[in-house]
Amino acid sequence: MIQSSVQITVRYAETDMMGIVYHGSYLPWFEVGRTTLLKENGLSYRALEAAGYLLPVLELSAKFIRPALYDDVLTVVTTLSEKPILRIQLSYEVLRGEELLVTGQTTHAFIDREGRPVRPPPNFTDRMNELFSSRQ
Repeated sequence: MIQSSVQITVRYAETDMMGIVYHGSYLPWFEVGRTTLLKENGLSYRALEAAGYLLPVLELSAKFIRPALYDDVLTVVTTLSEKPILRIQLSYEVLRGEELLVTGQTTHAFIDREGRPVRPPPNFTDRMNELFSSRQ
């Protein structure tokens, strides 16, 4: 299991008229969590794309437990529980302090620029093997 945390401060533009975070605002925060997790582990999203690998979303889910509000400081915890092969599945928790507000999950496929499914690049696979073997 690999885990990463990143803080987000809720901007006014991410809320509705009541000052409650609009549900669609969580999706970019999931992306921030995902790209941060990869970057912290030496796997830049930018480098993947430059090498011709794309990671479109295949599935997405979110469960809204408590509302986040304007100017809240939130923590997005991103977890990669299984070593990716053709797909990568991540789970997310959005917290305000210790209070769990939202859980979510995304599944992405590795594809080439023509949209064909591919295996991740060797450097990605090697790094995942290192990360997962050191956590057993």
